[in-house]
Amino acid sequence: MAATQGSILIVDDEKGQREILTVILKKEGYDVADVPGVREALEQLDRREFDLIMTDLKMQGQSGLDLLEAIQAADPQQCVIIMTAHGTIDSAVEAMKKGAFDYLEKPLERDNLILTLRRAFERIGLVRENRVLLKRVEQIQTIPTILGEHPKMREVFRIVSKIAATNSTVLIVGESGTGKELVARAIHDGSQRRDKPFMAINCAAIPDSLMESELFGHEKGSFTGANAREIGIFEAANGGTVFLDEIGEMNVAMQAKLLRAIQEKEIRRVGGKVNIPLDVRILSATNKELEQEIRRGNFREDLFYRLNVIRINLPPLRERGGDVKTLAEYFVKKYSQASGIGVEGISRPAFKLLMNYTWPGNVRQLESVIERSVLMAESNYIEPEDLPAEVTAASALGGGIPFELPPEGIAFEELEKGIIVKAMERADWVIGKAAPLLGMSYKTLQYRLEKFGIERPERRPKL
Repeated sequence: MAATQGSILIVDDEKGQREILTVILKKEGYDVADVPGVREALEQLDRREFDLIMTDLKMQGQSGLDLLEAIQAADPQQCVIIMTAHGTIDSAVEAMKKGAFDYLEKPLERDNLILTLRRAFERIGLVRENRVLLKRVEQIQTIPTILGEHPKMREVFRIVSKIAATNSTVLIVGESGTGKELVARAIHDGSQRRDKPFMAINCAAIPDSLMESELFGHEKGSFTGANAREIGIFEAANGGTVFLDEIGEMNVAMQAKLLRAIQEKEIRRVGGKVNIPLDVRILSATNKELEQEIRRGNFREDLFYRLNVIRINLPPLRERGGDVKTLAEYFVKKYSQASGIGVEGISRPAFKLLMNYTWPGNVRQLESVIERSVLMAESNYIEPEDLPAEVTAASALGGGIPFELPPEGIAFEELEKGIIVKAMERADWVIGKAAPLLGMSYKTLQYRLEKFGIERPERRPKL
């Protein structure tokens, strides 16, 4: 076999036994080293790592059990197989109780040996995978703005840890401000591409006429103002990750070109004649329901299935309960240290206001509110008067409206739709004026108008 299946250290004071085993295992594709005793084995283990150690139980001087105990003290997950003569099987079983993976009875039977090694390496693979996943989860959980104890966030962490090492495309779905780019960066940082570029672009911020050039680059003279060759983010990110934020804002013509780039794994600069091969992982994000956009003819179904191989749904902050407290405390510490202001925390009344607010701008809005409040605080704790008006006013409004849930319940979406229509009417159908009335950002209100299909009624001519 050309590729090695793993490394094995044989420990046995019988030279002939070591030689026979070495020949068999090398033929099976293993990288093999052998030593005559415990001291030599420990010296080898100081110099290099082995996937598996096979040791005779009874040897001159120190025994295989001594070696097992030394290995277990250094790494309890190191895989060790005990080799034993018939008369010492009880001792081998005892060694397994102390951490050995299995034992083989001498004289060794080749098929049983190979089968045992295969099982051992399956277990080694699982141990390594678990170590990698745990390390990634730890890395992800140190990204403060996507921290959270809520089960929905724990599910996000689980998915990210499972798929980070793959090359699959990922679609991250969530409202504005929920941390979609931070999740994308966590995926990149947990992948084998972590040392390569991470290039992000907001599709909503780039005019349609410039999108192709931004993504794929252009040649000199390819259009007015193209005074020099420029490479796009796909080419700049070669070997790394491209993050396409607000992918739902990309026009259909550009979607077709993106689809081709994904399928062919190559791009061509605007005005160019040469196809450029690429190796990039694509992560995308949206605050829209792309399935609805497909039905409306605004998004290509074939591109959607290319992007939606793995889907991560980020919950809005209002659905994450106690995570508001976790995040708020982190932001207090962050901005208190950054500004040199000695704010130590948030008072109970202020916390109550934060918890009662619906956070239409999600985590991004919470961070902004805490940063402002730290700067405005008159004492060591943020008090209600340090919070911005939208938070305190919304809480007062929520507590001041008498409302009793009818026995038959309500159609909540219809209620929400009705409130939005009333706000739009009061603002003369100007989104920028209506959004503050509802405690929403411009984009959040725009998303809800599209979601509910709310449009300005046609003005009737005066009689």
